[in-house]
Amino acid sequence: MENNTQQLSTLEDAVELGLLPEEFDKIKEILGRTPNFTELSIYSVMWSEHCSYKNSIKWLKTLPKEGPHMLVEAGEENAGLVDIGDGLGCVFKIESHNHPSALEPYQGAATGVGGINRDIFTMGARPIAQLNSLRFGEIEKERTKWLVKGVVKGIGDYGNSFGVPIIGGETMFDKCYNTNPLVNAFSAGILEGKMISATSAGPGNPVYIVGSATGKDGIAGAAFASKDITEESSEDLPSVQVGDPFQEKLLLEATLELAKTDAVVGMQDMGAAGITCSSCEMSAAGENVGMDIDLSKVPTRQDNMKGWEILLSESQERMLCVIEKGKENVVEAIFDKWDLHAVQIGVVTEGGTINYHKDGELIASVPAESLVLGGGAPVYEREYTEPAYYQEFKKFNIDNVEEPEDLTEVAKKLLQHPNIASKRWIYEQYDSMVGTKTMTTNRPSDAGITNIKGSNRALAMTVDCNSRYVNADPEIGTQIAVSEAARNIVVSGGIPSAVTNCLNFGNPYNPECYWQFVGAINGMGAACRKFETPVTGGNVSFYNQTVMDGKEEPVFPTPTIGMIGIVPDKSKIMSLDFKQKGDLIFIIGESKNDISSSEYLVSYHGIEQSPAPFFDLDAEYALQETMKSLIDQQLINAAHDCADGGLFVALTEMSMPNGLGFDIVTDAEIREDAFLFGEAQSRVVVTINEDQEDAFIEHMMNQKVPYTLLGHVTKGKMCVDDEHYGFVDEIKELYDTALEKALS
Repeated sequence: MENNTQQLSTLEDAVELGLLPEEFDKIKEILGRTPNFTELSIYSVMWSEHCSYKNSIKWLKTLPKEGPHMLVEAGEENAGLVDIGDGLGCVFKIESHNHPSALEPYQGAATGVGGINRDIFTMGARPIAQLNSLRFGEIEKERTKWLVKGVVKGIGDYGNSFGVPIIGGETMFDKCYNTNPLVNAFSAGILEGKMISATSAGPGNPVYIVGSATGKDGIAGAAFASKDITEESSEDLPSVQVGDPFQEKLLLEATLELAKTDAVVGMQDMGAAGITCSSCEMSAAGENVGMDIDLSKVPTRQDNMKGWEILLSESQERMLCVIEKGKENVVEAIFDKWDLHAVQIGVVTEGGTINYHKDGELIASVPAESLVLGGGAPVYEREYTEPAYYQEFKKFNIDNVEEPEDLTEVAKKLLQHPNIASKRWIYEQYDSMVGTKTMTTNRPSDAGITNIKGSNRALAMTVDCNSRYVNADPEIGTQIAVSEAARNIVVSGGIPSAVTNCLNFGNPYNPECYWQFVGAINGMGAACRKFETPVTGGNVSFYNQTVMDGKEEPVFPTPTIGMIGIVPDKSKIMSLDFKQKGDLIFIIGESKNDISSSEYLVSYHGIEQSPAPFFDLDAEYALQETMKSLIDQQLINAAHDCADGGLFVALTEMSMPNGLGFDIVTDAEIREDAFLFGEAQSRVVVTINEDQEDAFIEHMMNQKVPYTLLGHVTKGKMCVDDEHYGFVDEIKELYDTALEKALS
């Protein structure tokens, strides 16, 4: 055995590796002996929160998993899979790469994109679209600027080189993310043939490692993702992986070619915990099978790598494949053609034990089942308590906020706020056109839409979460996040289908953080059941906080919702842009005297303590059903939901694409600032051409949803109650350049 693995582990070693004392006892009980260092390292990564979900799985199991389009059960495979008709499936997933991006933003973000795309094509699907959800600290800080530039360049360089378009996303700035940014990457792909499962079977079948060589990058990355970021975290740089998008492109093509053969039994991406994770999870997913793995055969980038280093490396662009015995030459020929490693490193065995060898020595022997979620990995019920701030926030009263005299000044200020202003500086670094499937590049809509070739259908997808709402009220805030995702798909002409989530929270051992987590899961479950959008999987990222001067400050709880939907008829895709002068502007849904948790209240008035906006799930559902019927019957020609920044921002965003403006009248019963800038939920702005007015009104009379005529589309002037708010071209210039100015 290697010197470092001969030593039996101590409790101190276990704690150093992030295991709890009772977990060390449980490992000794499972093995019937004291583990050596390599075995302890295996348990430490496999039982980390990142791999085992030990602090979250109890609550994740309460989320709805059944739905009309589901093809695989949630959590069974690398990603979710839903039926999109015409014999096709959509494979999709969202994942976080927060901690690596905090230390090395370029590689952290790039490898996040690489990993999520591998999850898609490992199942035999070709990735067709990506989205991302980004959170950064205060934009005036130099560190924030460095993080934004690195993350955006990392995502752009990897995605563009790999050749998958980025068709949408969201970016938010708040001081709670100063140290710990959030980088959530979403990918979707189309599955045409059979799915490749992440499982193992058939004792005697060879086990191959395919793709890139293994190096020392990313060692113990899964454990690194399961602890707080502190001032010492820069010492964890080896935990950040290094990506190569050109290798990944070759790996994609080789994998899809392999998927067309009958040589593959199962395949899994090597993400967190590398060879360890894929060998253990694939074995545990099979029936009573293990593996014998010879680490000496793994192609490495550095000489003299120790066994545990090879096991725990998270080097990118690698997969583990179980191949049918006798078909080795098929696999080797395909990977040789694409100039990639395909090396047999082991064999499937009977009995569920994985034996890892190095240089002829057995260096670790572990039962696969004992390491994985749903097997022997620990499951905890953490305590939670409502934080004092929750009731404090509810004491907010709009009457204590003085209405500004000059609302035109408020409008201009809001449109230049980095949370609302154009993200053009970001998305211009991404290629949205590569692959020719994107349908919303020149006709903007609330969801990203991608073509399904040879079909009358299209795919709609979006990522959404207003983390300020979730912080104010986790349950309501998360209901709003799911609802906004569904609303974005519906107003684009789609029908919501299924959800993947990326749950970014603070330390699960902090009862107040855990209370936020539980509330968010309850809210997500309620909304997903309402919209019949089952949760297909995703990931949990705890420990997102900063430890400064000994005090832990969690980020806003951020349960990012990735949702896909089907557009049943491509000819009825709905865009958000005003079409022509004279069209009538209506708002569907109810405006309210509500400025709670709005960008206006926080950034203009500096008031951070208020509840989430008022929200009613039934009213939201009724609104979306009405929108579906309006679009299906072609009674409107533009639709855009009211979200961050309220009605004024929605109208401005509808004005800018074609240089048209608006002339509207506010509601005398509602404070003007609340009407224009409040973020009352469940509202959509639509336009109709005048000769459809009667048909539109007749249709709306039969709906249970309120609607109001606001005014009409103008040639370019923006007017509210006869007051001139500027010309759209001038406003667009401010809106388009604000982020770039703030970052320079």
